[in-house]
Amino acid sequence: MVNDQMVNRTVPPFQMPMFREWVPKRIQPWIYIAQVICIQFSCGVYLGAMEAVRGTTALQLEDLLMLLYAGLAGMAVWFPMLFRMKFHFTNQQLLITSAVVIAVCNFITMRTTNMAILLPVCFLAGVAKIQGTFECMSNIQLWMTPERDFGIFFPILHIILLTAITGSAWLAAVVAFHLSWQMMHVLTIGTMAFVVLVQLLLCQPWCPMPQRMTLKGIDISTGLLISLLMLMISYILVYGDRLMWFFSPTLRWVLALSLILLAFIMYRLKTVEQPYISLDIFKYKNVLAILFVTAVAELLLGAEHTLEEIYWTEVRGLEEHTKGALCLWSLPGVYAGVLITLYWLGHARWKVWKLFAIGFGCILVYSLWMYFYLDVNVPIEQYRLGLAFRGCAYAILAVSLMWSLHESVHDLQHFFMALFIFNVIHMYLAGASGYGLYTTLFKHFMADNMARYGDYLTLTSGVNLSTFNSQLSTLSESVMSVTLKQIFGQIIWVSGFMTFAFLLLDIPRVRTGIEKVPYWPVYGIKLLSRLR
Repeated sequence: MVNDQMVNRTVPPFQMPMFREWVPKRIQPWIYIAQVICIQFSCGVYLGAMEAVRGTTALQLEDLLMLLYAGLAGMAVWFPMLFRMKFHFTNQQLLITSAVVIAVCNFITMRTTNMAILLPVCFLAGVAKIQGTFECMSNIQLWMTPERDFGIFFPILHIILLTAITGSAWLAAVVAFHLSWQMMHVLTIGTMAFVVLVQLLLCQPWCPMPQRMTLKGIDISTGLLISLLMLMISYILVYGDRLMWFFSPTLRWVLALSLILLAFIMYRLKTVEQPYISLDIFKYKNVLAILFVTAVAELLLGAEHTLEEIYWTEVRGLEEHTKGALCLWSLPGVYAGVLITLYWLGHARWKVWKLFAIGFGCILVYSLWMYFYLDVNVPIEQYRLGLAFRGCAYAILAVSLMWSLHESVHDLQHFFMALFIFNVIHMYLAGASGYGLYTTLFKHFMADNMARYGDYLTLTSGVNLSTFNSQLSTLSESVMSVTLKQIFGQIIWVSGFMTFAFLLLDIPRVRTGIEKVPYWPVYGIKLLSRLR
C-alpha cells in the first residue's frame, strides 16, 4: 500500500489538458497518434510517385531528388527550434500552422514545375512536418512511458516514423498508378484538413509554460545560412554524376562558394553569444563516434535508394506500385528491429555494443542476400526476406544510435542541437552522399564490364544482325547484374568489418584496452624522441 502511494506521488496520472472536457480520455492519445500519422505521411515530393512525375513533367530524376533532400534539410535544420517553439506557442497554433503550411505546399507542388519555387516550398514542408510531429509526440510521451524512459519512447516513435516512410512511398505509387500523382497531394490536403478540424473542434489553446519562452536572441540568420549550405551540398552530391563532378565549372563554383559559406558559418558559431548550434556538443563523450557510426550505417543503407532502384527499374522493369508493394516487406523487419531494441534498451538494459553488431549484421545478411539472388531468373518473391533484414537493420541502428546520443548529451537544449547534426547525417547528408557514391561506382564498373564482356557482340565475330538488338539487351541486363553484385560486394566487406568490430568492442577487456591507447600524435612524439 505504501509502495503504491509512493508511485502515485512520483508518477502523476497522465493528462492531456489541451482537449475539451467532453472528449473521452481513453481516446485522447489515439487522436494525437492519428494526427501524427497524417503529418508523417505528408511530403513535398513523394518517393513512390517520382516516375509518374517524370513522365508528365520536364523534371528529371536529379531535380526530384533535390526537392526530396530539400524537404529533409528543412526537417533537420529545424530541430534546435522545436524546444523554443513548443514553449512559446500553444498546441493549436503549432498544429494548425503546420497542417496549413503542409497543405499549401502540397497544393503548390502539384501546380508548378519551377525549381526556384519548388525548392523553398519543399523546404518549408519539411519544417512544418517535423514541427507537427514533435508537437504530437511530445504531448503523448508520458502516456507511452510515464518515467520518460527513452529506451521505450524512441522505439515506439520509430514504429510511426519508419511505417510512414515506407507506407507513404507505397501509397503514392498506388494512387499514381490507379489515378494520378496529383491525387496524392489532394489526399494529403484532405488529411491536413482533418488535423485542423481536430484542433478546432476537439482541442483548446494550451501551452505547457504559463510564462512563454521568448524567441528573442535566436541566431536565425545563421540557421538560414546553414540551410543554404545544406542545399548547396545536396546540389553537388545529386547533380555530381550527371555533370561529371568537378569537370563541370558550375560544380567547381558551387564547391568554392560552399567552402566560403562554411568558413563564415563557423566564424558566426564561434563569435555569436547565443549561436544557432553550440559547438560545445562535440565536447560530450562519444558524440563524434556516434556521428561516425551513423554516417557509415547510412552510407551502407543508401544501397536501398540507388542500387535497388537500378535493379528494379532497369534490370527487372518493375512498375512503381509493384516496387512499392515489394518494399512493404521491409516493414516486418522494421517491427522486429523495434521489438529487439525495445527489449534490449527498455527492458533488459544491456550494453549497446552488441546491438550495433546485430544492426550491421543485418546489413551484412541483406547485402549477401542481394549478392546471391541478383538474377533476372529469380522470382521477385525471393527478395522478401532480404528486404526484411534491411528494414530490421535500419530500425535497430536508427533507434540505438539516437538512444546513444541521448545518453551522451544530457542537457535538453544541447540534445536538440545534437539531434540537428545527427539528423543532418542520418536523414540528409549520408543519403545524398550515398546516391552520389553509388551512381559513380555503378557508372565506372558498368563501363569497365561492358568493355570486358562486349567483345563477342562485335560484327566481326559473326553475330546475326537480326538478333543483335536482343543479344545487346540481354548483355546489358547481365552486365548490370554483375555491376550491382560488385558494389554489393563492397558493402559486404564494410558491413562485415563493422559487425566484427562491435563484437570485439562488446568484450570489456578489448574496450578498456582501446581507451588506454594514446592518439597517433603521442606515438609520433615518442618515436621522434627515441630517434633523437
